[in-house]
Amino acid sequence: MVGAMDRAKDTKGFTLMELLIAIFILAVVLSMLYTAYTGTFRNIEDTESKAHMYEMARIALDRMMEDLQSAYLSENKEDQESEEEQTPLTQFLGEPKETDGRRTDVLRFFSRAHLVFHDEDIQLDQTEITFEVGEGADEGPFVLYRTDTPALTVTPEEGGTGAMLCDGLHALTFTYYDETGEAYESWDSTGDSFKGRLPARVSILLEFVNPLDPEAPVGFFTSVALPMSRGEDEKGSEG
Repeated sequence: MVGAMDRAKDTKGFTLMELLIAIFILAVVLSMLYTAYTGTFRNIEDTESKAHMYEMARIALDRMMEDLQSAYLSENKEDQESEEEQTPLTQFLGEPKETDGRRTDVLRFFSRAHLVFHDEDIQLDQTEITFEVGEGADEGPFVLYRTDTPALTVTPEEGGTGAMLCDGLHALTFTYYDETGEAYESWDSTGDSFKGRLPARVSILLEFVNPLDPEAPVGFFTSVALPMSRGEDEKGSEG
């Protein structure tokens, strides 16, 4: 009996302080693991978000460059015998615009880059293309739309094919350059300054909302030369 009591006295358990220290160490380890776990997934989400942004910018800029490279101005003859024989009135119109303090420029021009999405669509090589920024959902980031209106008559048809090129947009800026390299914020081929002329080059700046830093949007820039503007310059020099 005495021996059993002595053995019971020799058996030691964990003290309250030891339990508290063990719980504290376990909490620190779990906190470190949770931070590493959430940090890894945050990095994955950021990488996927940036990859999606880069892909949208690439697709949008490629489409806009191809459209602009096919831009043209037709010769509208006033001495045609009837209105039915007149070609559609073409123009190249770039207008600066601001929305909520951000550039949301609008560009409208005629091009030979008509896109056909369905078999029943009309196969044409002349279309009026418009790039315009619209409001996103819940007054969030902007959306860039491309409208493709086939030129069938003197006045282009309304209700052409509209498609979203990209979303998550912060701003869109077009800059137009003449043959001397001088830059302009706007261009109107029907006005006195640029009458009957295309810009020699157009630069495009797409800025996307940066989820990590809303004050520092991510920008993508490109510049495209308009081949038809060179043809106009050659005609002018020959004359």
